[in-house]
Amino acid sequence: MFALVATLAIQALVSMAVLTPPVFAAVAAPEIGVSAHDIGVYTSVIYAAACVASAASGGPIRRHGAIRLSQYCLVACGAGLALTATANLALVLLGALLIGVGYGPITPASSHLLIRQTPPQRRSLVFSLKQTGVPIGGVLAGIAVPAFVLALGWRGAALTSGALCLLMAALAEPLHRSLDDDADPKAQGERGILTAIRLVLTNPGLRRLALASLAFAAIQLCFSAFVVTFLAERVGLALVVAGAIMAAAQAAGIAARILWGWVADRFVPARALLMALGLAMGAAGIATGFITAAWPLSAIIAVTMLLGASALGWNGVYLAEVAQLAPAGAVGAATGGALSLTFLGIVIGPPVFGAVVTASGSYRPAFFAAAVAAAAAALILRRAR
Repeated sequence: MFALVATLAIQALVSMAVLTPPVFAAVAAPEIGVSAHDIGVYTSVIYAAACVASAASGGPIRRHGAIRLSQYCLVACGAGLALTATANLALVLLGALLIGVGYGPITPASSHLLIRQTPPQRRSLVFSLKQTGVPIGGVLAGIAVPAFVLALGWRGAALTSGALCLLMAALAEPLHRSLDDDADPKAQGERGILTAIRLVLTNPGLRRLALASLAFAAIQLCFSAFVVTFLAERVGLALVVAGAIMAAAQAAGIAARILWGWVADRFVPARALLMALGLAMGAAGIATGFITAAWPLSAIIAVTMLLGASALGWNGVYLAEVAQLAPAGAVGAATGGALSLTFLGIVIGPPVFGAVVTASGSYRPAFFAAAVAAAAAALILRRAR
């Protein structure tokens, strides 16, 4: 229980760190000397760094322990937010790199810890509960950061969010002594980024899961990044209403992460459930592309919540299955290698989605492309053994 609570809290804080700058982007951009739309570049830098850091995390986890590495990651996120607060463009980008370096190893570290602490019959549920830290971090960013901005300005908001990361790192120190009992400072192997990726790509089951996650992560981030703008600009909903629909979809994602974990433990094999979720993402993504101003509000809410429940709810089941298929003693490395492909979907998905919207002048082909990719990924999982 202590391991689950600790990893959930750490995940929530680093997720909040990632999402803090996008919340105050409109206010901060003029002082930094960029457009608010350039937050997409900032986010891509974060996830590109996370992609590399995740793949490289296997060795550090074994040598330092999962909690100790998580503490280092929290400090990196705090430092990255402090650099962002300088408003110097070069330092802001360096801050994005640091946040990405801090974000990437968190999930491999937690998987390494939880796989040892969790009975197999509860693994998907526990991993799914832990992964609710991602949307919880989003909720914290959405609620707390605007209040910080009003009280302290955007620089103060960045520093306050960074200070919360440092506080969490300090609070985790007792857990390092009790939970990092398997750390081996002399541990060898799993040193390179390519080693972790090779571990995944040479294992057929892990390879299919990781490739499917690339498409799932892409539609997840495309939905989160564009649905409010789509509903407000193209469907004609008030911004407040569009934001409320997005919040409802996020809430559906939180509930679904727990539900799918419970279902995978008791009723449906994890890979079969992931395949069903991929097909659901495809159907809901296509339906979202068909939304127009003529649709009743209830139908819009239903479709977006279905997309939220599927596209935002698969992560815990996926990570539990990666941990299940990983070689003994290499859960951290396998998770890091798999997540490097997951993060790659996050890096390339939104820019490609935006380019399709720009080229076509419509969101419909972009939603269709993301939906087809998710459905194709589901069919890849169908062949997994």
